[in-house]
Amino acid sequence: MRRPPRSTLFPYTTLFRSLLDDFAIAATVQQLVIYASLLKQHNVETFRVTATEACRRASNANTFLDQAETVLGKRPEIISGVEEGQLAYRGALSKFAPHNGTTIVIDIGGGSTEVMIGSSNSLQHTSSFPVGAVVLTETEFHRDPPRPEELTNAIGLVTDFMDDLVREQPQVLETTRVVGVAGTIVTIAAIELGIARFDPVALHGMTLTREAAEDVFRTLATESLADRKSNPGLPAERADVIVGGCCALVGIMRRLRLPSITVSVHNLLDGVVQHILDPQ
Repeated sequence: MRRPPRSTLFPYTTLFRSLLDDFAIAATVQQLVIYASLLKQHNVETFRVTATEACRRASNANTFLDQAETVLGKRPEIISGVEEGQLAYRGALSKFAPHNGTTIVIDIGGGSTEVMIGSSNSLQHTSSFPVGAVVLTETEFHRDPPRPEELTNAIGLVTDFMDDLVREQPQVLETTRVVGVAGTIVTIAAIELGIARFDPVALHGMTLTREAAEDVFRTLATESLADRKSNPGLPAERADVIVGGCCALVGIMRRLRLPSITVSVHNLLDGVVQHILDPQ
């Protein structure tokens, strides 16, 4: 079961100020109440609860973790950026055939972006950068729609991190397969296809070219929030942060010189499930 709304599952509202918003905490805990009911209904005994960048950075993370533990009977694990990358890599490739050559998996989240480098289906390196759709939106955008210089600054911030990645892991420029996962990339792909409802069959394995990503970016970045919500494929709850996500993707694709990426609808959640079943 998946319930991906950013506002409930990812309480980043005041992330840049290192605090989780009270309303977002309450909304997330309410979602966990639903999960707890389902776990009880289906007599589930083995499950894992993980927290990522929002809780890694927030000084009041324990406020959320305490409430979550009360509801679930298990305290969420705050996993590291490296482990997040490992699980996302495993999940992203779970439904693809084995590949000979260098594979990159890009996971643009709300608070961070992970870039994973592997050979075949074996992960070799994970880099986690503190820029995601929400962070870029909160720190760089101050007008609706964002000003051109704000967009340039957001992309530049991502590019700076990619410069570091290229210096440390030059093989990232020699990849033979690039896979993109998580809400931002899947949403951009859905907008490009113009599909009103999430369609995993249409989206999984889709080739998203850099030209298409840039086109979606230009369209969304010049629209007001109200107008942006009318785009087929864009969930209303993502409309306020999708331009930040576009800046992250465009910055990555430009700096790494990626002509296209392959979309995967499988991600961190699938990796967590696989780890439970086979903790290799």
